[in-house]
Amino acid sequence: MTDRVDVSAVTRRAAQDAGGVSSEYLAGYIEMLDAVSVTGRRLARDELESRRALGASAAEQGIPLRSLVDLYLSANWLVWRELPAVASASDKREIARIAEAILRAADDAVVALADGYDEAQRSTLRQQEAERREFIDDLFYGRSDLGRLAERAERFGFRLAGTYVVTAAKADEPFTDGDAVTRRIESLLLRQFDTREVLVTTKQGLLVCIAPGSLAGVPAEFARHLDVVLGVRQTWQVAVGRPHPGPGGILRSYEETRGALELAASLGLDTRVLKATDLLVFQVLFRDRAAIIDLVGTVLGPLDQVRGGAQPLLATLAAYFAERDNATAAARRLYLSVRALTYRLDRIKQLTGQDPRDPAQRFTLEAAILGARLLNWPERPLQV
Repeated sequence: MTDRVDVSAVTRRAAQDAGGVSSEYLAGYIEMLDAVSVTGRRLARDELESRRALGASAAEQGIPLRSLVDLYLSANWLVWRELPAVASASDKREIARIAEAILRAADDAVVALADGYDEAQRSTLRQQEAERREFIDDLFYGRSDLGRLAERAERFGFRLAGTYVVTAAKADEPFTDGDAVTRRIESLLLRQFDTREVLVTTKQGLLVCIAPGSLAGVPAEFARHLDVVLGVRQTWQVAVGRPHPGPGGILRSYEETRGALELAASLGLDTRVLKATDLLVFQVLFRDRAAIIDLVGTVLGPLDQVRGGAQPLLATLAAYFAERDNATAAARRLYLSVRALTYRLDRIKQLTGQDPRDPAQRFTLEAAILGARLLNWPERPLQV
């Protein structure tokens, strides 16, 4: 480099012009421009690699990319008149050749800077995503001590104290971290609620929202945003767990939402928003599988002996119970006459020994019907 260019003066002025970005990110750049102005060559591989390294360093230090680009563009125009090749150029064609070489070098240098900057950001993002996923896994599986878990929660802007409610959504297409729907729902929720209180993530294909029990409106807003984002494009369903205290409570509430969604699928419930508290009776029934099988087989088994199978009579009981023992409404639901429905009820009483119209015997039949739904009987045989 010729002595006619004061490198330190140019880099210092460029740093000032770019708003105070450190001139260390220009290291070697002025010398490159000087060489290019004389030879007209492209920047060499090692020169481009040095720019990528500086771009990555700037990203790690939190310097905005626009400030880094500003630094280089400022250096370009500040050094132009100082370059010996420009000062000694004999005609306009020579000036044009130098300008073309300098602009091309500046373009290559800035692209290399941006490449290094972007790669460093992607690497940091991947690391943050991995740490966030590890935190979520530990939160749901309890594989970390509570003190460390709370400390890591703070790093993600999430307070891990108090009572929490988990809301989970299932759709036709599984939710994944970073997909468009997940990002959109998270963005909409965090516009309304404190980011230190609401956490949106995915788990086992479900879209999960964790929020304090004190924020009673979160589950409803979660469902509303899903309706807006998915609409009729996908079939979706939301389950709301019960509030439980502490990190262990989060896992418990999450398990309740999963159980509610699984039960809804087994029972054919198409309610958009399910509450775990409303499905407790089903969970109690399902805990003792042997007892449920015995109940269904003993009470409803005889219905499978009639011509056409048990399904029409089971549908009759389900409609009758759903309409709160209103025979007329149940008949309308099944597209039957009231007389035909009454005949079926009498037939059920004859076969099972249980009268659907007797309040004392109705409960036995209704519990058996629920059990049959849970076991998918009679489509599947009863097996312990």
